Amino acid sequence: MKHFKKILLATDFSDCSEKASEYAVSLVKMYNSSLTVLHIINEPVDLRGFYVPHISFEQLEKEIETGAGAMLEKFCKENLKEIEGYETLLVTGVPYEEIIRIASETDASLIVIGTHGRTGLDHLIFGSTAERVVRSAPCPVMTVRVPAQND
Repeated sequence: MKHFKKILLATDFSDCSEKASEYAVSLVKMYNSSLTVLHIINEPVDLRGFYVPHISFEQLEKEIETGAGAMLEKFCKENLKEIEGYETLLVTGVPYEEIIRIASETDASLIVIGTHGRTGLDHLIFGSTAERVVRSAPCPVMTVRVPAQND
C-alpha cells in the first residue's frame, strides 16, 4: 500500500466527520503522517440588502468565523486525542472547491471526508460535497459513511 505522508481531514463537525476522524487518526498513527484538519465556512449569502437589527454584515461574518473556530478547536480536542502536532485550517468558500484547493496547495497524499450518504431528493437538493471532491481531487479520497440505524 502507498505511504500517505500528508493527510487532509475535511470536517463539517457532523457524526460523519467524527467517524472519518477515527480513520484519519488510525492512518496518521500507522504511517506517521502529518495531519491537516480543514473546516470550510460555506460561502455566506449576501445579506447586505436585508435589515438585520443591531448587527452589521461584517460583524455577522466575524461572529460566524469565531464560532467556527471554537467548533474546530472542540472537534479536534474531542476526536484527535491520540495524536499530536496536527494543523488546523479554517477557510471560507464553496466546500468542495476549498477542499480540492487546500489538498493541492498542501500536496496532500490522501483526503479523508465523511459523507452523509444522501440519496434521492435530499441528494438532488443538497448535493454531495464528498462526491464532488472524489471527482476532482488531486489525490486519493477516503469517504466514510455512518451507517443508518437500519443498515
